[in-house]
Amino acid sequence: MTPERPHRADATDTQVETPVAVSRLDEPSALSDPGSAPLYAALDLGTNSCRMLIAQPLGSQFSIIDSFSKSVQLGVGLEASGRLSRASMGRTIQALRICEKKIEKHGVARMRLVATEACRRARNAKDFIRQVRRETGLALEIIAPEEEARLAVISCAPLVNTSTEQLLVVDIGGGSTELVWIDLSAVAPADRPRAIMRLHMGFNAQGEGAVARVVDWISVPLGVATLKDQFIDVDDDAARFALMSWFFEENLASFSPYNAENPREGFQIIGTSGTVTTVAASFLNLKRYDRTKVDGLQMTSDQIDLVIREYLALGPEGRRTDPRIGRDRHALIMSGAAILQALMRIWPTDRLSVADRGLREGLLYAQMSADGVLSDGPYT
Repeated sequence: MTPERPHRADATDTQVETPVAVSRLDEPSALSDPGSAPLYAALDLGTNSCRMLIAQPLGSQFSIIDSFSKSVQLGVGLEASGRLSRASMGRTIQALRICEKKIEKHGVARMRLVATEACRRARNAKDFIRQVRRETGLALEIIAPEEEARLAVISCAPLVNTSTEQLLVVDIGGGSTELVWIDLSAVAPADRPRAIMRLHMGFNAQGEGAVARVVDWISVPLGVATLKDQFIDVDDDAARFALMSWFFEENLASFSPYNAENPREGFQIIGTSGTVTTVAASFLNLKRYDRTKVDGLQMTSDQIDLVIREYLALGPEGRRTDPRIGRDRHALIMSGAAILQALMRIWPTDRLSVADRGLREGLLYAQMSADGVLSDGPYT
């Protein structure tokens, strides 16, 4: 499949109102009576993972009440057959049953449950969605790449530096990678994070005063699972990694900023994905993952390269047993690292901002804002 391009700049009609940050239960709340606040769920079913957050609005933010994450490998075999396999659908439905029980346990009334690249591509996706509804009671919706990219961008807004003039947000998924290039040079430095949030109105969003301008965006149908499948027949570990990185770069040729001359100063890359957070956790030598140490971390390209060289030195068996990588990530970390290395090689920066946030957070913001339960007004 070729990379998907938008048919128009305003690629999606659904509006998402997004506040500034994500709170956890141990952070102070602006809500006087948090027990009275409703609970919301957001579920992201990707090519590799099924992940869900249950959250409660707290002032202009929200607090995570419960979460779920499981590697279901929904896209296994999809590259060859064009269909979701019976085994992968079975694993996924088992995970979704757990999600349904959590939703019922917490009495969640408002939820948005979405599926992405694997279900966009599979010929039997509609049959699978019906099976999920029949066996779990959950109503999944398949969202377009445009909306997936946009939600990832606005969830990362709090990590945008006020000095950033050119921003690249990268969301590395299991089946696809979304890249959005944003020009903030016309926006006053203090207003740049808020200007990103205004993109809830669409990638061609307009508002009062200077706005964030989306130069280009692309959805490349290569994520950690699909890129790995492309080179599964290459036995040599280092050769396979090099080929994956080269191949991903080749698929960016039509992305308009690819060959643009951009100054190093004022350029920022924000990466949101399990790959990026795993590389960050490895750099910090975290045997037990700690979001508070990872989210917002800035890594240099040299530090990223050092971690990737360590992964290569470990080999497949060493990566499988490395506690920093984890059992659910070890088979996919090198394809994700190949994507990450290609991105850092192409563009004029030696730093990456790590985001432990993305589609689920954007989904939660959208629901809460639509219901008017957040203290901040809409970003218009």
